[in-house]
Amino acid sequence: MAFTATLEVKNEVAFVTLTGELDASVAPQFRTQIEAAAAQHVKRLVLHMGDLSYMASAGLRSLVFAKQKMGSGVDIFMVAVQESVAETIAMTGFDNSVIMVPSYDEANPPSA
Repeated sequence: MAFTATLEVKNEVAFVTLTGELDASVAPQFRTQIEAAAAQHVKRLVLHMGDLSYMASAGLRSLVFAKQKMGSGVDIFMVAVQESVAETIAMTGFDNSVIMVPSYDEANPPSA
């Protein structure tokens, strides 16, 4: 499945939807979206990951990049993470640096 990363910013919240397989060949596409979101000085980053079927180590490095680029004052939510991707994130301990939630309601967002 081809990888895509799309960005939408609403009310100081950046929403990035990831689909396909995140590996070294496509990680720059994800980092580009993160840089665009950071440039808009958002208060929250929401990663919709329900259609992300695989994440390689380059994907994990991209998540670390996102955390660093967004800064400590920006909460990162990972939404609907598939089990195989969640296991990869948990094995590295990065799940302690983000907030993993099954869903994200813009009208009633979860608290950090």
